[in-house]
Amino acid sequence: MTFDGFRPLDEKSLAEYIKATPALSSKLGGKLDHLQIKEVGDGNLNFVFIIVGSAGSLVVKQALPYIRCIGESWPLTKDRAYFEAMALKEQGRFCPDHVPEVYHFDRDMALIGMRYLEPPHIILRKGLIAGIEYPLLAEHMSEYMAKTLFFTSLLYTTTTEHKRAVAEFCGNVELCRHTGQVVFSDPYKVSQYNHWTSPYLDQDAEAVRQDNILKVEVSQLKSMFCERAQALIHGDLHTSSVMVTHDSTQVIDPEFAFYGPMGFDIGAFLGNLILAYFAQDGHASQANDRMSYKSWILRTIEETWSLFHKKFIALWDENKDGNGEAYLPPIYNNPEVWQLVQRKYMEDLFHDSLGFGAAKMIRRIVGVVHVEDMESITDDSKRADCERRALNFAKMLMKERRTFASITDVVSGVQQT
Repeated sequence: MTFDGFRPLDEKSLAEYIKATPALSSKLGGKLDHLQIKEVGDGNLNFVFIIVGSAGSLVVKQALPYIRCIGESWPLTKDRAYFEAMALKEQGRFCPDHVPEVYHFDRDMALIGMRYLEPPHIILRKGLIAGIEYPLLAEHMSEYMAKTLFFTSLLYTTTTEHKRAVAEFCGNVELCRHTGQVVFSDPYKVSQYNHWTSPYLDQDAEAVRQDNILKVEVSQLKSMFCERAQALIHGDLHTSSVMVTHDSTQVIDPEFAFYGPMGFDIGAFLGNLILAYFAQDGHASQANDRMSYKSWILRTIEETWSLFHKKFIALWDENKDGNGEAYLPPIYNNPEVWQLVQRKYMEDLFHDSLGFGAAKMIRRIVGVVHVEDMESITDDSKRADCERRALNFAKMLMKERRTFASITDVVSGVQQT
Protein backbone atom coordinates (compact mmCIF):
# COMPACT_ATOMS: atom_id res chain seq x y z
CA MET A 1 0.00 0.00 0.00
CA THR A 2 1.32 3.47 -0.88
CA PHE A 3 0.52 6.63 1.04
CA ASP A 4 0.61 9.67 -1.23
CA GLY A 5 -0.91 12.85 0.18
CA PHE A 6 -2.93 13.24 3.37
CA ARG A 7 -5.62 10.96 4.66
CA PRO A 8 -6.70 10.31 8.26
CA LEU A 9 -5.56 6.92 9.52
CA ASP A 10 -7.49 4.37 11.55
CA GLU A 11 -6.12 1.28 13.29
CA LYS A 12 -6.19 -0.84 10.11
CA SER A 13 -4.62 1.65 7.73
CA LEU A 14 -2.02 2.63 10.35
CA ALA A 15 -0.90 -1.01 10.55
CA GLU A 16 -0.30 -0.95 6.78
CA TYR A 17 1.52 2.37 7.07
CA ILE A 18 3.85 0.99 9.75
CA LYS A 19 4.69 -2.08 7.65
CA ALA A 20 5.68 0.25 4.79
CA THR A 21 7.83 2.48 7.04
CA PRO A 22 11.11 0.91 8.23
CA ALA A 23 11.82 3.72 10.74
CA LEU A 24 8.67 2.59 12.60
CA SER A 25 8.52 -1.14 11.91
CA SER A 26 12.11 -1.61 13.09
CA LYS A 27 11.10 -0.42 16.58
CA LEU A 28 8.39 -3.07 16.96
CA GLY A 29 10.02 -6.41 16.24
CA GLY A 30 9.30 -8.93 13.51
CA LYS A 31 5.66 -10.01 13.91
CA LEU A 32 3.95 -7.03 12.28
CA ASP A 33 0.70 -8.91 11.56
CA HIS A 34 -0.11 -8.96 15.28
CA LEU A 35 0.38 -5.35 16.30
CA GLN A 36 -1.76 -4.00 19.13
CA ILE A 37 -3.01 -0.56 18.04
CA LYS A 38 -5.19 1.67 20.22
CA GLU A 39 -6.39 5.23 19.56
CA VAL A 40 -6.06 7.17 22.84
CA GLY A 41 -6.25 10.82 21.79
CA ASP A 42 -8.19 12.62 24.50
CA GLY A 43 -6.79 16.02 23.57
CA ASN A 44 -8.40 18.82 21.65
CA LEU A 45 -6.63 18.55 18.30
CA ASN A 46 -5.20 15.22 17.09
CA PHE A 47 -5.38 11.46 16.66
CA VAL A 48 -2.93 9.63 18.96
CA PHE A 49 -2.25 5.91 18.57
CA ILE A 50 -0.28 3.56 20.85
CA ILE A 51 1.30 0.68 18.94
CA VAL A 52 2.74 -2.36 20.75
CA GLY A 53 4.68 -5.00 18.85
CA SER A 54 6.46 -8.20 19.78
CA ALA A 55 9.69 -6.41 20.70
CA GLY A 56 8.88 -2.76 21.20
CA SER A 57 6.34 0.05 21.21
CA LEU A 58 5.84 3.57 19.92
CA VAL A 59 3.29 6.36 19.57
CA VAL A 60 1.98 7.77 16.30
CA LYS A 61 0.36 11.19 16.34
CA GLN A 62 -1.53 12.55 13.32
CA ALA A 63 -2.73 16.13 12.97
CA LEU A 64 -6.17 16.75 11.50
CA PRO A 65 -7.04 19.81 9.37
CA TYR A 66 -9.45 21.04 12.06
CA ILE A 67 -9.82 21.20 15.87
CA ARG A 68 -10.89 17.71 16.89
CA CYS A 69 -12.87 18.74 19.99
CA ILE A 70 -14.96 21.24 17.99
CA GLY A 71 -15.09 19.74 14.50
CA GLU A 72 -14.68 20.90 10.94
CA SER A 73 -16.38 24.22 11.73
CA TRP A 74 -13.01 25.36 13.21
CA PRO A 75 -10.33 24.51 10.61
CA LEU A 76 -6.68 24.33 11.69
CA THR A 77 -3.66 23.67 9.50
CA LYS A 78 -2.19 20.17 9.69
CA ASP A 79 1.22 21.78 9.04
CA ARG A 80 1.39 22.13 12.82
CA ALA A 81 2.76 18.55 12.81
CA TYR A 82 5.86 19.79 11.00
CA PHE A 83 6.53 22.42 13.65
CA GLU A 84 5.87 19.93 16.44
CA ALA A 85 8.40 17.50 14.95
CA MET A 86 10.93 20.31 14.50
CA ALA A 87 10.43 21.50 18.07
CA LEU A 88 10.69 17.99 19.55
CA LYS A 89 13.97 17.46 17.74
CA GLU A 90 15.39 20.86 18.70
CA GLN A 91 14.27 20.74 22.33
CA GLY A 92 15.36 17.12 22.54
CA ARG A 93 18.82 18.18 21.41
CA PHE A 94 19.14 20.56 24.35
CA CYS A 95 17.22 18.56 26.96
CA PRO A 96 17.11 14.87 25.94
CA ASP A 97 16.22 13.68 29.45
CA HIS A 98 12.80 15.36 29.31
CA VAL A 99 11.74 15.20 25.64
CA PRO A 100 10.60 11.97 23.90
CA GLU A 101 12.68 10.86 20.91
CA VAL A 102 11.24 11.29 17.41
CA TYR A 103 11.63 8.20 15.20
CA HIS A 104 9.86 9.34 12.04
CA PHE A 105 8.10 12.34 10.51
CA ASP A 106 5.91 12.36 7.39
CA ARG A 107 4.94 15.89 6.35
CA ASP A 108 2.39 14.83 3.72
CA MET A 109 0.54 12.66 6.25
CA ALA A 110 1.07 15.19 9.11
CA LEU A 111 2.32 12.23 11.14
CA ILE A 112 4.95 11.84 13.85
CA GLY A 113 6.24 8.52 15.20
CA MET A 114 7.95 8.80 18.57
CA ARG A 115 8.85 7.08 21.80
CA TYR A 116 5.92 5.63 23.74
CA LEU A 117 6.01 6.86 27.32
CA GLU A 118 5.02 3.56 28.86
CA PRO A 119 3.08 3.11 32.11
CA PRO A 120 3.29 4.22 34.84
CA HIS A 121 3.68 7.54 32.94
CA ILE A 122 0.46 9.53 33.16
CA ILE A 123 -0.59 13.03 32.17
CA LEU A 124 0.51 15.38 34.96
CA ARG A 125 -2.90 17.04 35.15
CA LYS A 126 -4.52 13.69 35.99
CA GLY A 127 -1.93 13.15 38.71
CA LEU A 128 -2.68 16.57 40.18
CA ILE A 129 -6.41 15.79 40.23
CA ALA A 130 -5.68 12.47 41.96
CA GLY A 131 -3.51 14.19 44.58
CA ILE A 132 -0.23 12.49 43.66
CA GLU A 133 3.03 14.18 44.66
CA TYR A 134 5.93 14.19 42.20
CA PRO A 135 9.12 14.93 44.15
CA LEU A 136 11.27 15.68 41.07
CA LEU A 137 8.73 17.76 39.12
CA ALA A 138 10.18 21.17 39.96
CA GLU A 139 13.74 19.96 39.36
CA HIS A 140 12.88 18.46 35.97
CA MET A 141 10.61 21.23 34.66
CA SER A 142 13.04 23.95 35.69
CA GLU A 143 15.79 22.10 33.82
CA TYR A 144 13.62 21.69 30.72
CA MET A 145 12.63 25.36 30.65
CA ALA A 146 16.11 26.68 31.47
CA LYS A 147 17.82 24.64 28.76
CA THR A 148 15.26 24.94 25.96
CA LEU A 149 14.81 28.69 26.49
CA PHE A 150 18.44 29.65 27.11
CA PHE A 151 19.97 27.68 24.25
CA THR A 152 17.54 29.09 21.67
CA SER A 153 17.96 32.71 22.78
CA LEU A 154 20.43 35.41 21.77
CA LEU A 155 22.15 34.83 25.10
CA TYR A 156 23.62 31.73 23.41
CA THR A 157 23.19 32.02 19.63
CA THR A 158 24.42 34.46 17.02
CA THR A 159 22.00 36.91 15.46
CA THR A 160 22.26 35.08 12.13
CA GLU A 161 21.41 31.69 13.64
CA HIS A 162 18.62 33.20 15.68
CA LYS A 163 17.01 35.02 12.74
CA ARG A 164 17.18 31.87 10.60
CA ALA A 165 15.38 29.87 13.29
CA VAL A 166 12.83 32.63 13.86
CA ALA A 167 12.07 32.67 10.13
CA GLU A 168 11.61 28.89 10.06
CA PHE A 169 9.10 28.87 12.90
CA CYS A 170 7.26 31.94 11.58
CA GLY A 171 5.47 29.42 9.37
CA ASN A 172 3.50 28.31 12.44
CA VAL A 173 1.52 31.54 12.20
CA GLU A 174 -1.92 29.88 12.17
CA LEU A 175 -1.43 28.27 15.57
CA CYS A 176 0.01 31.53 16.93
CA ARG A 177 -3.11 33.31 15.68
CA HIS A 178 -5.27 30.66 17.34
CA THR A 179 -3.46 31.21 20.67
CA GLY A 180 -3.79 34.96 20.31
CA GLN A 181 -7.51 34.55 19.84
CA VAL A 182 -8.30 32.12 22.66
CA VAL A 183 -5.87 33.50 25.26
CA PHE A 184 -5.74 37.24 24.65
CA SER A 185 -8.98 38.11 22.82
CA ASP A 186 -12.02 35.85 23.30
CA PRO A 187 -12.25 36.01 27.13
CA TYR A 188 -12.47 39.81 26.97
CA LYS A 189 -15.41 40.02 24.55
CA VAL A 190 -18.60 38.17 23.67
CA SER A 191 -17.51 35.11 21.67
CA GLN A 192 -19.55 32.14 20.47
CA TYR A 193 -17.10 29.62 21.90
CA ASN A 194 -16.75 31.13 25.39
CA HIS A 195 -18.45 29.32 28.24
CA TRP A 196 -18.31 29.22 32.03
CA THR A 197 -20.10 27.68 35.00
CA SER A 198 -23.43 29.41 34.51
CA PRO A 199 -25.34 30.98 36.18
CA TYR A 200 -22.84 31.13 39.04
CA LEU A 201 -20.10 32.92 37.09
CA ASP A 202 -22.29 35.03 34.77
CA GLN A 203 -21.41 38.25 36.58
CA ASP A 204 -17.75 37.27 36.87
CA ALA A 205 -17.50 36.68 33.12
CA GLU A 206 -19.21 40.00 32.45
CA ALA A 207 -16.79 41.74 34.87
CA VAL A 208 -13.83 40.44 32.82
CA ARG A 209 -15.39 41.88 29.66
CA GLN A 210 -15.92 45.25 31.36
CA ASP A 211 -12.53 45.61 33.11
CA ASN A 212 -10.67 48.39 31.32
CA ILE A 213 -7.44 48.01 33.31
CA LEU A 214 -7.39 44.28 32.60
CA LYS A 215 -7.87 45.00 28.89
CA VAL A 216 -4.91 47.39 28.88
CA GLU A 217 -2.70 44.78 30.53
CA VAL A 218 -3.79 41.93 28.25
CA SER A 219 -3.17 44.11 25.19
CA GLN A 220 0.45 44.54 26.29
CA LEU A 221 0.82 40.80 26.83
CA LYS A 222 -0.67 40.08 23.40
CA SER A 223 1.76 42.53 21.78
CA MET A 224 4.67 40.80 23.49
CA PHE A 225 3.36 37.37 22.45
CA CYS A 226 3.03 38.44 18.81
CA GLU A 227 6.14 40.58 18.49
CA ARG A 228 8.90 39.28 20.77
CA ALA A 229 10.98 36.48 19.25
CA GLN A 230 12.98 35.81 22.42
CA ALA A 231 13.45 32.02 22.28
CA LEU A 232 11.92 28.81 20.91
CA ILE A 233 8.95 28.28 23.20
CA HIS A 234 6.76 25.20 23.55
CA GLY A 235 3.73 27.44 23.17
CA ASP A 236 1.25 25.28 25.11
CA LEU A 237 3.11 24.22 28.26
CA HIS A 238 0.19 23.34 30.51
CA THR A 239 -0.02 20.33 32.80
CA SER A 240 -1.57 18.12 30.10
CA SER A 241 1.57 18.64 27.98
CA VAL A 242 3.68 16.89 30.62
CA MET A 243 3.81 13.16 31.36
CA VAL A 244 5.20 11.99 34.67
CA THR A 245 6.17 9.16 36.98
CA HIS A 246 7.79 9.64 40.37
CA ASP A 247 11.21 9.84 38.73
CA SER A 248 10.52 10.82 35.10
CA THR A 249 9.16 14.02 33.55
CA GLN A 250 8.57 14.22 29.78
CA VAL A 251 7.30 17.27 27.88
CA ILE A 252 5.09 16.45 24.89
CA ASP A 253 2.88 18.17 22.28
CA PRO A 254 4.89 21.28 21.24
CA GLU A 255 2.78 21.83 18.11
CA PHE A 256 2.25 25.49 19.06
CA ALA A 257 6.03 26.06 19.14
CA PHE A 258 7.48 29.28 17.73
CA TYR A 259 9.99 31.95 18.66
CA GLY A 260 8.17 33.98 21.29
CA PRO A 261 8.49 35.38 24.82
CA MET A 262 10.07 32.99 27.33
CA GLY A 263 7.56 34.02 29.97
CA PHE A 264 4.73 32.45 27.98
CA ASP A 265 6.07 28.94 28.70
CA ILE A 266 7.02 29.62 32.30
CA GLY A 267 3.71 31.36 32.97
CA ALA A 268 1.68 28.58 31.33
CA PHE A 269 3.20 25.95 33.59
CA LEU A 270 3.01 27.99 36.80
CA GLY A 271 -0.50 29.25 35.98
CA ASN A 272 -1.75 25.70 35.52
CA LEU A 273 -0.24 24.67 38.85
CA ILE A 274 -2.09 27.57 40.45
CA LEU A 275 -5.33 26.40 38.80
CA ALA A 276 -4.64 22.92 40.22
CA TYR A 277 -4.21 24.47 43.67
CA PHE A 278 -7.53 26.30 43.52
CA ALA A 279 -9.28 23.14 42.27
CA GLN A 280 -8.17 21.06 45.26
CA ASP A 281 -11.03 22.20 47.53
CA GLY A 282 -13.43 20.77 44.95
CA HIS A 283 -11.70 17.39 45.17
CA ALA A 284 -11.43 17.32 48.99
CA SER A 285 -13.37 14.75 51.00
CA GLN A 286 -13.88 13.84 54.63
CA ALA A 287 -11.15 11.25 54.25
CA ASN A 288 -8.70 13.70 52.62
CA ASP A 289 -9.03 17.46 53.00
CA ARG A 290 -6.18 17.94 50.48
CA MET A 291 -4.46 20.49 52.75
CA SER A 292 -1.06 18.79 52.68
CA TYR A 293 -1.36 18.37 48.92
CA LYS A 294 -2.14 22.06 48.47
CA SER A 295 1.04 22.81 50.42
CA TRP A 296 3.00 20.53 48.07
CA ILE A 297 1.63 22.36 45.01
CA LEU A 298 2.68 25.72 46.49
CA ARG A 299 6.16 24.38 47.27
CA THR A 300 6.40 23.08 43.70
CA ILE A 301 5.42 26.48 42.27
CA GLU A 302 8.07 28.19 44.42
CA GLU A 303 10.76 25.62 43.69
CA THR A 304 10.08 25.60 39.94
CA TRP A 305 10.77 29.32 39.56
CA SER A 306 13.66 29.35 42.07
CA LEU A 307 15.40 26.41 40.39
CA PHE A 308 14.72 27.82 36.93
CA HIS A 309 16.29 31.14 37.97
CA LYS A 310 19.34 29.37 39.38
CA LYS A 311 19.83 27.07 36.35
CA PHE A 312 19.23 29.82 33.78
CA ILE A 313 21.77 32.15 35.41
CA ALA A 314 24.27 29.27 35.64
CA LEU A 315 23.91 28.56 31.90
CA TRP A 316 24.33 32.26 31.17
CA ASP A 317 27.47 32.50 33.31
CA GLU A 318 28.95 29.36 31.73
CA ASN A 319 28.39 30.73 28.21
CA LYS A 320 29.01 34.45 28.68
CA ASP A 321 32.11 34.33 26.49
CA GLY A 322 30.44 32.24 23.77
CA ASN A 323 28.66 33.18 20.54
CA GLY A 324 25.64 34.89 22.09
CA GLU A 325 25.26 38.42 20.82
CA ALA A 326 22.82 39.89 23.33
CA TYR A 327 25.42 41.00 25.89
CA LEU A 328 28.87 41.42 24.37
CA PRO A 329 31.78 40.91 26.83
CA PRO A 330 33.64 44.12 25.79
CA ILE A 331 30.62 46.13 26.94
CA TYR A 332 29.51 44.11 29.97
CA ASN A 333 33.08 43.83 31.18
CA ASN A 334 32.91 44.06 34.97
CA PRO A 335 31.09 42.09 37.68
CA GLU A 336 28.89 44.99 38.71
CA VAL A 337 27.36 45.65 35.27
CA TRP A 338 27.07 41.90 34.66
CA GLN A 339 25.03 41.52 37.84
CA LEU A 340 22.88 44.53 36.94
CA VAL A 341 21.91 43.24 33.50
CA GLN A 342 21.21 39.75 34.79
CA ARG A 343 19.05 41.07 37.62
CA LYS A 344 17.08 43.28 35.22
CA TYR A 345 16.65 40.46 32.68
CA MET A 346 15.36 38.00 35.29
CA GLU A 347 13.10 40.58 36.94
CA ASP A 348 11.47 41.35 33.59
CA LEU A 349 11.16 37.64 32.80
CA PHE A 350 9.54 36.99 36.18
CA HIS A 351 6.92 39.70 35.63
CA ASP A 352 6.31 38.52 32.04
CA SER A 353 5.75 35.00 33.39
CA LEU A 354 3.23 36.22 35.97
CA GLY A 355 1.29 38.16 33.33
CA PHE A 356 1.15 35.28 30.88
CA GLY A 357 0.29 32.84 33.66
CA ALA A 358 -2.63 35.06 34.68
CA ALA A 359 -3.87 35.24 31.07
CA LYS A 360 -3.74 31.46 30.78
CA MET A 361 -5.73 31.07 34.00
CA ILE A 362 -8.43 33.54 32.93
CA ARG A 363 -8.95 31.89 29.56
CA ARG A 364 -9.37 28.48 31.22
CA ILE A 365 -12.29 29.79 33.33
CA VAL A 366 -14.27 32.04 30.95
CA GLY A 367 -12.85 31.07 27.53
CA VAL A 368 -13.32 28.22 25.07
CA VAL A 369 -11.39 25.24 26.51
CA HIS A 370 -11.33 24.67 30.26
CA VAL A 371 -9.21 22.39 32.46
CA GLU A 372 -10.10 18.97 33.81
CA ASP A 373 -8.90 20.09 37.27
CA MET A 374 -12.05 22.22 37.48
CA GLU A 375 -14.34 20.42 35.03
CA SER A 376 -14.09 17.15 37.01
CA ILE A 377 -15.66 18.84 40.07
CA THR A 378 -19.21 17.55 39.68
CA ASP A 379 -20.95 20.01 42.03
CA ASP A 380 -21.55 23.16 39.95
CA SER A 381 -21.69 25.46 42.95
CA LYS A 382 -18.48 24.06 44.44
CA ARG A 383 -16.74 24.23 41.05
CA ALA A 384 -17.81 27.85 40.60
CA ASP A 385 -16.39 28.76 44.03
CA CYS A 386 -13.01 27.26 43.07
CA GLU A 387 -13.07 28.97 39.68
CA ARG A 388 -14.03 32.34 41.15
CA ARG A 389 -11.11 32.30 43.56
CA ALA A 390 -8.75 31.37 40.72
CA LEU A 391 -10.23 34.06 38.47
CA ASN A 392 -10.01 36.77 41.12
CA PHE A 393 -6.38 35.89 41.82
CA ALA A 394 -5.51 35.83 38.11
CA LYS A 395 -7.11 39.25 37.50
CA MET A 396 -5.17 40.73 40.42
CA LEU A 397 -1.95 39.06 39.30
CA MET A 398 -2.20 40.39 35.77
CA LYS A 399 -2.89 43.94 36.92
CA GLU A 400 -0.40 44.04 39.79
CA ARG A 401 2.32 41.64 38.59
CA ARG A 402 5.06 44.28 38.64
CA THR A 403 4.57 44.74 42.40
CA PHE A 404 5.60 41.14 43.14
CA ALA A 405 9.27 41.01 44.06
CA SER A 406 9.60 37.24 44.46
CA ILE A 407 7.87 33.92 43.86
CA THR A 408 7.36 33.73 47.65
CA ASP A 409 5.16 36.84 47.37
CA VAL A 410 3.12 35.14 44.64
CA VAL A 411 2.60 32.01 46.72
CA SER A 412 1.50 34.16 49.67
CA GLY A 413 -1.00 35.88 47.38
CA VAL A 414 -2.39 32.53 46.29
CA GLN A 415 -2.84 31.44 49.90
CA GLN A 416 -4.60 34.67 50.83
CA THR A 417 -7.14 34.56 47.99
